[in-house]
Amino acid sequence: MKRLLITLAFAIALPAAAQDLLVRNATVHTAGAQGTLKNHDVLVQGGVVRAIGANLAAPAGVTVVDAKGRPLTPGLFGGLTGLGIEEVSAEPATVDGTLALGAMMPAHEGSSWRPEFDVDVAYNPRSAVVAVTRVEGFTYTVLSPGSVPGGSFVAGQGSAVLLDGRFDATLPGSRSLFVNLGGGASPLSGGSRAGQWMLLEQAVAEARAGSGDGLLTRAGRTALARYLAGGRVVFHVDRAADIRQVLAFAKRHGMKPVIAGGSEAWMVAAELKAANAPVLLDALANLPASFDALGATLENAARLHRAGVRVGFTQFADPTHNARKIRQLAGNAVANGLPWEAGLAGLTSVPAEVFGLSAQRGRIEVGQAADLVLWSGDPLEVNTLAEQVWFAGKPASMRSRQTELRDRYLAPAGALPRAYTR
Repeated sequence: MKRLLITLAFAIALPAAAQDLLVRNATVHTAGAQGTLKNHDVLVQGGVVRAIGANLAAPAGVTVVDAKGRPLTPGLFGGLTGLGIEEVSAEPATVDGTLALGAMMPAHEGSSWRPEFDVDVAYNPRSAVVAVTRVEGFTYTVLSPGSVPGGSFVAGQGSAVLLDGRFDATLPGSRSLFVNLGGGASPLSGGSRAGQWMLLEQAVAEARAGSGDGLLTRAGRTALARYLAGGRVVFHVDRAADIRQVLAFAKRHGMKPVIAGGSEAWMVAAELKAANAPVLLDALANLPASFDALGATLENAARLHRAGVRVGFTQFADPTHNARKIRQLAGNAVANGLPWEAGLAGLTSVPAEVFGLSAQRGRIEVGQAADLVLWSGDPLEVNTLAEQVWFAGKPASMRSRQTELRDRYLAPAGALPRAYTR
């Protein structure tokens, strides 16, 4: 068993040594203005894409990989998750993405409203779930704090992090505030969604004044104030009427809104387009799972795209442990009317743009970080495998806890049961 634990530790690998790279004869899905380029090469030097073209010369010492026509894409976005801040959902000691100070103290002794709560500092790149997600072609995620009883529907802050195993994984400029609204958050706002807007307006007033009635701490006022001058706020909201309220609130207070969920977003597509508000949705949401989602439809992504709204994808059913399944969401959106290139963009260039990363990531273009994935087939098909992932041109380990267990139990039986190792 000791040997197994050591092996699994190596599966959660550190970034590999730097190397220059030339991927030849690939179907390059740039997720950018060039679209898809067949039989093209991609040259990586110094961690960034230096050239894209046919029959590129291989500089001395460069590692050459023949793609044999297979698809090459940018590294994929894992969605809004708890990767690295949630290991085992049922074990509280491994869940760091929620804050419930209100359950610890009487209301008069402190506030459960803590927008200064920032989950980035709890990120653990050695989490087994990180490696499981990485080998499926995902190179980054956005850490998303959640709301629980004893906490606030203003859940806190999180940033994008690379999934390459480094400790300093946070990507600058991506920090966002997360706010959960609608019927599901009513217990945290006095039993009424109207209470959510009352409390939010009070919080904004306190942040602007630098003082107030005690809804926020001093640190909380400072944190919230940063989002009142063009800051990015992710509103988890589904009902069309609530989305309209979000857009009006964000405009009134100088916020850049991102809609997460948006089951009924297609109903207010024109308003979303006018506000330049992107939507991160679950393309498999098709049933009225709540009164907030009576208008859910498999055509949500396609309708929003036709209206000019930027569409990305994220999971909402156990998003951390299901992050690797997001390709299925994009594929189903394509099956229901979304153009294929837009489906890929929802996993690459759109989330990179939404979270302030487009100058470095999200596309295969000269000057972009070489976070790349070589696929066995169409990356939006569930039976396709990521054959190799690169971070800044460095090959990632394609081993995880799952692949180690697979190999262990597929190996020929020995003198001891497979639960043991020699």
